[in-house]
Amino acid sequence: MSREPAKDQDKVRFGEDFEVDLRAYQLRGRGHTLKLERIPMEVLLFLMEQRGELVAREEIVKKIWGDGVFLDTDNSINGAIRKIRQVLRDNPEHPQFIQTVTGRGYRFIAPIVSDNARESRRVGSALQEHLDSQADADNSSGATLTETTQNETPLAVEIPRTPPAARRWLILGGTAALLLASLAGWWLRARGPANAAPAGRLMLAVLPFENLTGDPGQEYFSDGLTEEMIAQLGNVDPRRIGVIARTSVMHYKNGQVEVGQIGRELGVQYMLEGSVRREAERVRVTVQLIQIKDQTHLWARQYDRELSGLLSVQDEIAREVTDEIWLTLGEPKRNALSPEMTAASALSPNATAAYDLYLKGQYSFNKRTPQSLRQAIQYFGQATEKDPRNARAYAGLADAYALAGGYSLRPQTEFMGKGRAAAVRAVEIDPSLPEAHTALALIVQNYDWDWTTAEREFRRAIELNPNYATAHHWYAEHLMWRGRFDEALRESERARQLDPLSVIIAADNGVILYSSRQYDRSIEKFRTAREMEPSFPRAQFLIAPYAEKGMFAEALADLEAERSRMDLRSYWVLQAYINGRAGRRAEAQRALRTFERLTRNQPVDAYLFVWAYLGTGDNDKVFAWLEKGFAQRSNALIALKAFPYYDPLRGDPRFQDLLRRVGLAE
Repeated sequence: MSREPAKDQDKVRFGEDFEVDLRAYQLRGRGHTLKLERIPMEVLLFLMEQRGELVAREEIVKKIWGDGVFLDTDNSINGAIRKIRQVLRDNPEHPQFIQTVTGRGYRFIAPIVSDNARESRRVGSALQEHLDSQADADNSSGATLTETTQNETPLAVEIPRTPPAARRWLILGGTAALLLASLAGWWLRARGPANAAPAGRLMLAVLPFENLTGDPGQEYFSDGLTEEMIAQLGNVDPRRIGVIARTSVMHYKNGQVEVGQIGRELGVQYMLEGSVRREAERVRVTVQLIQIKDQTHLWARQYDRELSGLLSVQDEIAREVTDEIWLTLGEPKRNALSPEMTAASALSPNATAAYDLYLKGQYSFNKRTPQSLRQAIQYFGQATEKDPRNARAYAGLADAYALAGGYSLRPQTEFMGKGRAAAVRAVEIDPSLPEAHTALALIVQNYDWDWTTAEREFRRAIELNPNYATAHHWYAEHLMWRGRFDEALRESERARQLDPLSVIIAADNGVILYSSRQYDRSIEKFRTAREMEPSFPRAQFLIAPYAEKGMFAEALADLEAERSRMDLRSYWVLQAYINGRAGRRAEAQRALRTFERLTRNQPVDAYLFVWAYLGTGDNDKVFAWLEKGFAQRSNALIALKAFPYYDPLRGDPRFQDLLRRVGLAE
């Protein structure tokens, strides 16, 4: 019989202040016992055995789960590593304990009881006795210890573990227990009151899918799959399940945030996380559904398919996730995926290539820079050439054209005609696509000033998918341009609920507050947006409510702080505007001359000149540039009814005539 080891010899120390108590099966650190579930603990111990060595994911699967057990192992490993890092407070970008080697595996890099070789041998001997004792109890062989010498790296330990065969029985037994618990729960629900859903819609977040290819060039694919899953889930049961938009969930990409914190920050009850591995024409997608309140893993799946079947996989995942959510609430499955839908979702070779180009276009579009928008237009255009029936590619092309003018400061006439044609084509191909209706609404609003059609298209997009945050966001702006500020604020709040960490939604909420003459609240909102993302260009609009409140020193200080991040043309326009409003006419004229010199040989949108001359009080030139803006279909015209900086012109007949011609006189 093995001798029971001394208490202090059952502990393995690592890092500066962490230790594993093998006898108590506990992790301790910072003076406390740290909570770590069984699977993450076993993964940690296995990595510690191999300290300094790269451990492949396949090795972890075999060691922890054994052979012949079907599990969604990719996500189980991801979840275990995440939980270990949360407990150890290990930053994956600058790890102290566990290093990720993308697409290959993990390496434990912290020192383990490395005071000297003699200490290592003493601890190693004690661990050997402990393992022998544990092996006798488990009827297990194979607990070994490599003794170190003074010239060897100290302490390589193999931690004892339940044999694979026994582990399979434990897993099967656990599954049976869960099944019995589920049946018992069903019986109790059948006898008592129904387990109703919480008041209002349930909220779900799809975290960014992890790219397991090892190739950073495939990030567009994993990000694209994330966005596609958000869209699919948003369409399944939109009246009852809300899905957080892409902008907010991307804040958690490559991060290590605790599940409960994500739930609090996004206001969600459920979270879907997953990974994607793509090799040539095959793709493996693994996903798992987590309930936030107790961090239980409700459901997990792995899908190995041809790339041409990716859309059907997304359909399957979306419906199985919603089925599982309703089952947890005691409701039956619904909306089963039909064979016809699966077949219709399969892609031809050309359509597969077009879908890949579409994902690249979305990846570029989401960067929101003049250069990335040009790249997005190229990718979307190539996608429509490969597959002329790809409605989403046409909708993406329309969105890119619609934003290109504002981001490049060039006249709208260079982009909007092509954007309108793309949006109309998208709606023709697929009238049920909310993105197509939203793109068309934005273009007929900004370019045609067809306010009735724009509102109808925005409302149709929201009807098709109430979870589409962009539709709510742009519809809120539409209501603002028409002077319906209370409605605009309510719609902006709906967008914020679906995309709570979106900087553009927060900033545009500040624009609506500015337009409704709530300057203090507007300033607060712009400052919040600046805190969320200090370099965000839209937050530069903070100078507008500052000017209306006469806070010219604050406006100039803010402008100077942002100068290095701004287009110089915008910088000198704002210098002219602020100094002019402050009565500093010499400074305003000097800034205006600098701006005119910078734009002498460059076509720019008329709104830049309008803003500059509004500051200097030269109303004749303001109206001259407004007329040029009318010919350009400039964004300066859609703001005529809403923006306070036009207030000094409202009594002029020329202004009323412009309002009538733009359709904003009512």
